[in-house]
Amino acid sequence: MKVAVLDITGKDTGRKVELSKDVFGLEPNDHAIYLDVKQYLANQRQGTHKSKERAEISGSTRKIKKQKGTGTARAGSIKSGVFRGGGRMFGPRPRSYSFKLNKNLKRLARKSALSIQTNDKNLVVIEDFNFDTPKTKNFVDVLKALELDTKKSLFVLSDENTNVYLSSRNLKNSKVVKASEINTYGVLNANKVVITEGSLEGINSNLSK
Repeated sequence: MKVAVLDITGKDTGRKVELSKDVFGLEPNDHAIYLDVKQYLANQRQGTHKSKERAEISGSTRKIKKQKGTGTARAGSIKSGVFRGGGRMFGPRPRSYSFKLNKNLKRLARKSALSIQTNDKNLVVIEDFNFDTPKTKNFVDVLKALELDTKKSLFVLSDENTNVYLSSRNLKNSKVVKASEINTYGVLNANKVVITEGSLEGINSNLSK
């Protein structure tokens, strides 16, 4: 599968690159995608929610009424969850929402996500680029040239590029990652996935294992 390589002005360079069928032409596995996205979103949760139970609130410990003869249910503490101001029964406690997934399944999910974007013609390959200084305007110019200024975009670079990353950091609809940082949610959440020519080797080596 060959794809044309564009420059940062959106023009065709006249060169084409071969996309690996094992990474970009796979039959998508929906369940693997579901599990990987579920894990990603679960890992974003802080899990610091907490409500006080009856043992943690302040209040008298005396028995509030006699056991029998009142005509109502027996009650031993004003801090019981059935009373206003009492502790909460079965309330949330701090916990971790993370769960384990096998590496092979996560790799399959990422390949499936890239294949979906490729099949939908939402994957663009551009030549490697850099900025002399971090400047948001430079990155905005690239987005406009690629007609991505009003769309969600994911840029995949071969190596860590501080100037490009800092130039994109203030733009909420654009995200810049390295080839080793690709995740299923990020790929599918973008309207367009922009891959630099130099990052293809890293993507193939990471996902073809």
